[in-house]
Amino acid sequence: MKRLLLAAFLLASTVSAQDLVIRFLDVGQGDAVLVTTPDGKSMLYDAGRGRAAAELLRSFGVKQLDLAVMSQGDADHIGGFEFVAQAFKPRTLLNNGLAASTQTYARVLAAFQAAGTQGLRATARTINLGASVKLQVIPAPSTVPAKDQNANSVGVLLTYGTFKMFLGGDAEPSTTKGWAAAYGPQLRGVNVYKALHHGSKHNDSAAWLSVLQPKVVVIGVGPNNYGHPSSEALALYKNIGATVFRTDVHGTVTFTVKTNGTFTTSVSKGPAPTTTTKAVPVTPLPSSNVTYANCSAVRAAGAAPIRVGEPGYSRKLDRDGDGIACE
Repeated sequence: MKRLLLAAFLLASTVSAQDLVIRFLDVGQGDAVLVTTPDGKSMLYDAGRGRAAAELLRSFGVKQLDLAVMSQGDADHIGGFEFVAQAFKPRTLLNNGLAASTQTYARVLAAFQAAGTQGLRATARTINLGASVKLQVIPAPSTVPAKDQNANSVGVLLTYGTFKMFLGGDAEPSTTKGWAAAYGPQLRGVNVYKALHHGSKHNDSAAWLSVLQPKVVVIGVGPNNYGHPSSEALALYKNIGATVFRTDVHGTVTFTVKTNGTFTTSVSKGPAPTTTTKAVPVTPLPSSNVTYANCSAVRAAGAAPIRVGEPGYSRKLDRDGDGIACE
């Protein structure tokens, strides 16, 4: 912990009071993005699993969260909020309003209630994170399946001057098609983008990325990656010339954004941050030999649904034989 605190201090010493700081946290197989504004406001978009996010927030000096965002209800996005809510008592929780029927979801909801956090369902709106940072909430289109957590992921477009970042959880192609139609001009030219669904081959597409035109793509992924990121997704990012960072390779990835929209990137895997400008080599990863006893195990791993050809798919899990298991 002393080393973590030292790393946080060293990084903080290079940050101006006018800088926006965005950290893609290394929480293993999951997503967690911490935003700290020049006004000292803080937002956490997803929290991975377990205690990792809470421990990292503490090491970065966070005292209380102004806004927590649950992109959707799967454990690899929300599990860590149980401990984040207890420690940092978020003022507001933005979510898709779609309850998950899991023990993890129940524990997280109870933790937010105990913390006195106010719930806010995602609708088209703009949230001011201080005086200079705006968060445009981009809800899932009404045309997506009503009970599909991934398809109902909460999108957010963060802007600070000319800088843009887009986060979209595990959004499905039906979601991004609707987003592109409704928000295309606003989304174009994002500086930083979180890969959808940890770089699954079924989520990001050439059409969607042509709308965003991201300069940097960050993939939240861990050692037990269930085949993520896919070679197909990595090829997409390579084809658009994006710089790619991965939390399993680089650890926590930090963007320090100046008032003029320029930004620097640093990575920290271990006791101290290391500045880097290099992209991760975009090469296919070997598929994992993953097996699951039942759909409960699939959902606990945050891997549902599994399509034919993906690691972990089996006929016994695909009861209706439609090629999608545990949907």
